[in-house]
Amino acid sequence: MHCNRKIHVTLQIACFMCLVFSGCKPETFVFEDNAIPHYDEISTILVQNYVNRYYIDLIGREPNDLEMARDVQILEEGDLTASIRLQVLDVLMTSTDSTDQSTYTTQYHQKLYTDLKARFLEGASDALLESRYGLLRGMAIQDSLNGNFAGYTINQAASERLRLVLLCDEDLESNALTVREACGRMLWNSIYDQINMNSFNFIQASFDDLYQRFPTQAEFDVAYGVIENNQPGILFGTSAQDKPSYVDALIWNSEWDEGMVRWQYRTMLARDPSDQETLEGMSVFSTTISVADIQRVVLISDEYAGF
Repeated sequence: MHCNRKIHVTLQIACFMCLVFSGCKPETFVFEDNAIPHYDEISTILVQNYVNRYYIDLIGREPNDLEMARDVQILEEGDLTASIRLQVLDVLMTSTDSTDQSTYTTQYHQKLYTDLKARFLEGASDALLESRYGLLRGMAIQDSLNGNFAGYTINQAASERLRLVLLCDEDLESNALTVREACGRMLWNSIYDQINMNSFNFIQASFDDLYQRFPTQAEFDVAYGVIENNQPGILFGTSAQDKPSYVDALIWNSEWDEGMVRWQYRTMLARDPSDQETLEGMSVFSTTISVADIQRVVLISDEYAGF
């Protein structure tokens, strides 16, 4: 018995000496399906920061204590998986449950409306829009009383375009309007015209706001003829001959889709998406035209969550 033990120890020493002096390396074993449980190491404070951030980005306010405790519990009990993150995010985007302010989905669409105004109208308040609407509507009525039907038509149409801007949040929530059409409303109104006076500035701003780039010289030449002289032209494969049809040409094309993906990445992550991220974002968005689909991709990422 003792003899065998001595032999065993001797063999161990021999193996060790072989490793040290002959350069032998121990064999490396790889165990499959043995991922390190990364999310087990995430602290509750980081989860709380994540919850606070997506509340602000999606509905424009911080969670109350009850909402914070509820979401943190759901996320931690679900091991912070992507599906669990989607679950809590979808509550804010789609739930009709009431809160102190209103339903979650109403707050979500009001935030989207506010973000669109920030993007196109320098954050113009509803009070300003309503005031301008009232002014134009009053001018239209006065024109009608004076028999100035040309003036009535112009002012009534201008007031109606502002009224449609004010209705964007309700129309988006009820699915009476797509975000594509909402962008059209944001471009085609007197506030946007005032911010971007004259045809040159309007063309430059509309390309930059939608695509995050300025027009090429060829695009600008066509657009200028369309807006300044009602001269028919082709933009993005679409015929345009006046300002409304110019706006339609700008929003009804695939580069608009890409611009929406880019806008969300810049808003949520303060950077442009990679080519792969752009393709992934467009793959769903181009079919649904729902900003929520882009946001889901971004907001479930570890980069956004800070994990």
